[in-house]
Amino acid sequence: MLSGITVMNSEAQRLAKLLQSLSAEDRKTLLDFATFLQQREQQPAAIAPVLVAPTLTARPQDESVVAAIRRLKQSYSMLASDELLHETADLMSEHLLKGKAAAEVIDQLEQLFADKYARYTATFEDAS
Repeated sequence: MLSGITVMNSEAQRLAKLLQSLSAEDRKTLLDFATFLQQREQQPAAIAPVLVAPTLTARPQDESVVAAIRRLKQSYSMLASDELLHETADLMSEHLLKGKAAAEVIDQLEQLFADKYARYTATFEDAS
């Protein structure tokens, strides 16, 4: 037990020296960070995820594929972008490189996002 106290004392002395050498603003930052670390230790290990509903916005007439991707990413903000990256890039390529109509690609993008959201909600149903 005594060695634990010695370690704490030497750490406290080192921390006190560091604290004295900092500016007032940096001392506040250090104390804020220490408070954050302390609170993190006190929080429960796992926070239950919350099901988030999409905030769907109406599809504008003559919408571009890029604008549709932005709109859908905002509408389905709970979905991980990296999981959609390859499929949205493939659909964008079909439009830009293969000349597929924007409206058709946007229909497929909307279906893609809706399908991914359905899988997302299924994870909550499986957990209950």
